[in-house]
Amino acid sequence: MHAPWTAAISRDAAILDYGCGYGRTMTDLAELGFTDLTGADSSAGMIGTARTQHPTMRFELVDTPPTLPFPDARFDLAVLFAVLTCIPGDAAQRRLIDELSRILKPGGLLYVSDLLLGDDPRSRERYERFAAAHGNGTNGVFAYGVFETSDGAVCRHHPADHFATLLDGFEVQDTRRIGVATMNGNAAAGIQVLVRKPAAG
Repeated sequence: MHAPWTAAISRDAAILDYGCGYGRTMTDLAELGFTDLTGADSSAGMIGTARTQHPTMRFELVDTPPTLPFPDARFDLAVLFAVLTCIPGDAAQRRLIDELSRILKPGGLLYVSDLLLGDDPRSRERYERFAAAHGNGTNGVFAYGVFETSDGAVCRHHPADHFATLLDGFEVQDTRRIGVATMNGNAAAGIQVLVRKPAAG
């Protein structure tokens, strides 16, 4: 979490962590003093672990992603950390962003953190190796940067300008580049984008 971005958010703001996993980001938010936290994830196993590890926090299983079991304009802030990399298709990503916009209040914030295209030899080799299978329209994916992990998951790294297009219905507040570690401990380039849903009227 980037402290300058969270400092101005009320500690009683209603916050949704979409793709919360076992609750790591929610723990960070709680340590910053936020009190109205809800996590949502499509993995029953992750949600089960989260509920066991954090019995006082709220977690919801997303049965039919990206549809969320919340009313319109329920949240002040939605957090989307390392989720888009797990959704390789543009159309599926757009559906998720539209759903997050629905549950955000007018003027609400969306905080996106994800992975950028790597320019190192290992990354370029992976992108090229899987381009024929995943970058040529298969399953609605038209993207350089899509690849498979060793356990068969299909992931995607993005060019920086992808986020401007994906989030074009929001007002950009700030953008920053960061260094991150992947799940396998490899160094990667990341991007964080803070956007605001336009106010009503």
